[in-house]
Amino acid sequence: MFSQEQSQRYLRNIKLAEVGEKGQKQLLNAKVLIIGAGGLGSPAALYLAAAGVGTLGIVDADEVDLSNLQRQILHSTSDVGRAKVNSAKEKMEKLNPDVKVNVYPLFLDASNIEDVIAEYDFVIDATDNFSSKFLINDACVLLKKPFSHAGVVGFKGQLMTYVPGQGPCYRCIFKNPPPSSTPNTARNGVMGATVGVIGCLQAMEAIKYIIGKGELLTAKLLIYDAIQTEFRMVKLPKYVRDCRICGDNPTIFTLV
Repeated sequence: MFSQEQSQRYLRNIKLAEVGEKGQKQLLNAKVLIIGAGGLGSPAALYLAAAGVGTLGIVDADEVDLSNLQRQILHSTSDVGRAKVNSAKEKMEKLNPDVKVNVYPLFLDASNIEDVIAEYDFVIDATDNFSSKFLINDACVLLKKPFSHAGVVGFKGQLMTYVPGQGPCYRCIFKNPPPSSTPNTARNGVMGATVGVIGCLQAMEAIKYIIGKGELLTAKLLIYDAIQTEFRMVKLPKYVRDCRICGDNPTIFTLV
């Protein structure tokens, strides 16, 4: 049963036929891990907390920098110099005291990522570097954890969702990390509102997965161009036989 406060807080969710009391209970019992408390992680964390996802984990080893604030809306000017995970936890708990927030002020690597993600139902990759994205993918595939990938540079963003057995993983599509000259936000810049759009879509993927409603971005890559106000859906193969981690003859069995 919901408390009186919960009934009022989640009223607009419960009124939705796709959610109802059952779906809201599923959200309250769910655990979602957000890796990165930056531009993508900020809107994802706020909307998942607001929706009533019962346990949220937030991973980030960085401190808030003034240059973060044009896009990382979890943080404010007074947070500059603070650990991002502590700033994030404070904002999320103020927004919704129902939510338990676990913080991980560390860099994920092959030695710790499996322990961190093991207890979560869904993972959001809100990182901004390719080595982390491949590490998150490989850990999720090996542990059979669904996750949402996203990336943004400039005015363009993309996202896809991996669910075991329902579509390709990140490595199926992108194979290996690209050269260091590939555009990134630090070198090429990014518009904060673009990151906000993509981060919100990641939150929505997590919510749909938890309540078991709607169509996830499995076997699809959604590409957003903010300048052209254009969304484009690219169909992906449902299975990639030569993938090194989930193909017919995998060669990756441990994390590097």
